[in-house]
Amino acid sequence: MGRSAPPSTSSPELRRKRTAAPPPEPPTPRRLCSMDDVMRRSRPVDAPPPVARAREAIYDAVLCDTCGSGDRDDELLLCDRCDRGRHTFCLRPIAAKVPIGPWFCPDCAPPAKPVKRFPMKQTKIVDFFRIQKDDQNGVPGKCRLSQDVRKRRKRSLVMHKKRRRILPFVPTEDRARRLKQMASLATALTSSETEFSNELTYIPNMAPRSSNQARLEEGGMQILPKEDKETIELCRAMQQRGECPPLLVVFDSCEGFTVQADADIKDMTFIAEYAGDVDYLENRASDDCDCIMTLLLTADPSQRLVICPDKRGNVSRFISGINNYTPDGKKKQNVKCVRYDIDGESHVLLVACRDIACGEKLYYDYNGYEHAYPTHHFL
Repeated sequence: MGRSAPPSTSSPELRRKRTAAPPPEPPTPRRLCSMDDVMRRSRPVDAPPPVARAREAIYDAVLCDTCGSGDRDDELLLCDRCDRGRHTFCLRPIAAKVPIGPWFCPDCAPPAKPVKRFPMKQTKIVDFFRIQKDDQNGVPGKCRLSQDVRKRRKRSLVMHKKRRRILPFVPTEDRARRLKQMASLATALTSSETEFSNELTYIPNMAPRSSNQARLEEGGMQILPKEDKETIELCRAMQQRGECPPLLVVFDSCEGFTVQADADIKDMTFIAEYAGDVDYLENRASDDCDCIMTLLLTADPSQRLVICPDKRGNVSRFISGINNYTPDGKKKQNVKCVRYDIDGESHVLLVACRDIACGEKLYYDYNGYEHAYPTHHFL
């Protein structure tokens, strides 16, 4: 008979006991933080995230690539492509304000388009400046007011020498030269995407004409004398006929478009009226236009008016401002900016404040009233 197998030495109960895991150990008691510890380690609600803090630390160390200084960080521009810095006053031409929207440094910016010169064709000049045509041959007349201008100039010097009356400008008699002067202004205006206008314009959704009341000027406004008003009307009539002041608008690599005399200009000669759209100052608080002019300073800040020549304007928007923080800068001034009450409305006139030689650039003081415009970095 065969032998039977020996009985197993391990029963199912014993096997289960051997494979069962040991009982878990009791958990270690955790030390809870006090409320003081929680508040001490917490971050303020308005604190920037770690990435933003690191970025701020980098921006705090940015220096101007031109002057090497990190001072005046409110005027330090950061390139949106390379993150390098440039002061607004270190750029050429100088940036009057921090631009709105993306900005690229000269190294990253696309190549600037060359200035496209306005064609020196009489028909195009006539259309651009909306010059009144002569009834006979359809072209502007030949400075027929020049003799009358000279008579008025001579009479003004004799009769009103002590009263310092405004003198009418003497247009260039050479028709070709006058065409070149007007073409230079048309070039500057088209390059700036500005429509020509020789007067104040009132646009819907901006300040209405009824808001321009000279009597609301805080402290009062001087009324333009009758003789000076006749002079301004004479100059306006000449300009409508295509007889402009002897001025050339030229492009300067450091200052942008500038204006220079194309003939000798006598002291107290009318240069231009500051023209453009009239708007409330509070509407232009964040405007990056670099040529806004004060028109009316009222006691009520919400009723103050400015002239904005960014859409419509004339040669006045290209006349440079002086650095009135330095003696040399003040010596450059040869044009003064004066506000007058003309028929109950405020107007800004630019008048020569000394004799201006042919070829000399025109400069006036941007801070004629408020003394708030930053000009300490002007050339």
